[in-house]
Amino acid sequence: MDQVDVLVVGGGGIGLSVAAGLAKSGREVLVLEREFSIGQGTSSRNSEVIHAGIYYPENSLRADVCVRGKELLYDFCNKHSVSHNRLGKLIVATEESEIAKLEDMRKRGMANGVHDLELLDKKTTLALEPALNAVAALWSPSTGVIDSHYLMFCLQGEIENHGGLVICQSDVQLIETHSNGIIVHVDGQPILASCVINAAGLNAVPLARSIEGINLAALPQALYAKGNYFKLAGKVPFSHLIYPAPVPGGLGTHLTIDLGGQARFGPDVEWLGSTTSEFNFEVDPNRSEGFYEAIRRYWPALPDNSLQADYSGIRPKIIWDDAREVDFEISAPEEHGIAGLYNLLGIESPGLTSSLAIAERLVARLV
Repeated sequence: MDQVDVLVVGGGGIGLSVAAGLAKSGREVLVLEREFSIGQGTSSRNSEVIHAGIYYPENSLRADVCVRGKELLYDFCNKHSVSHNRLGKLIVATEESEIAKLEDMRKRGMANGVHDLELLDKKTTLALEPALNAVAALWSPSTGVIDSHYLMFCLQGEIENHGGLVICQSDVQLIETHSNGIIVHVDGQPILASCVINAAGLNAVPLARSIEGINLAALPQALYAKGNYFKLAGKVPFSHLIYPAPVPGGLGTHLTIDLGGQARFGPDVEWLGSTTSEFNFEVDPNRSEGFYEAIRRYWPALPDNSLQADYSGIRPKIIWDDAREVDFEISAPEEHGIAGLYNLLGIESPGLTSSLAIAERLVARLV
């Protein structure tokens, strides 16, 4: 039976970040990714936004790793020449009743350690973006966009430069305990590891809950939400990211501008339930009707027939049977009862921003 020190299940942004951190610390690391290349799941199907840390409850894990992760990510980009752009973001109030929401978000952001937020009046907002319909906006200058694909390529390079290995097209079917560690069954072949990091993204919860002997009461249930994106045919009259007030399940149908200057809108929220059957990533063009309505609240001049179906992603959300508040979940051995096993669950937005900070926490624990 093959043996390895640390086995990471999942070659997305989270798994690669954790593996890179552990490899640099001197641990022997193997990453297994079931797709044909790294980062083909949630990590490559998002807005590629570097989030500031505004939206999340004070003292939550999500807030802490977002704010810390943003700092680490900008530093990593500068050191490794990963393309990024600190565009800044405007969260827009389109009517007077939403201004109080912006002030609440500013206070929450400050409590989380985001100290560069500024509440702008209508005149100042329109001076920045004249095409907006807005009565006020919350300005976040540290929000940006990143080339997530090159980021993950660099992380893979970090792993391999420090003696680790990333193997794609390797499907983990089963994890079971053993007297000498944890056995991971990969394409029918067993691998014995002293430590396993379950960073399987959309499959992380089902994989964790399938382990015989694990404390199921310490694990959440999976819940999936599809987010669809539409791109703009033509040039957008904005130079910053534009977000509406948040909506249940997401951050609203917002505008991002990628590093190539392409404007796209999304994601919306399409609830899929709790099963991991084959996901359909096709975007239904008919969903554009809801997009036009949402976007025209803050950009009334959006031209007819200007939105084109682009791509979609799936958010690996979680829920708890006891209805506790949902947060990122790092499920450790003392909670679920399996020595050497760490499950990274519910790592949706701002997972990409948070990836290096999540890795930092695990490295501090495991080294």
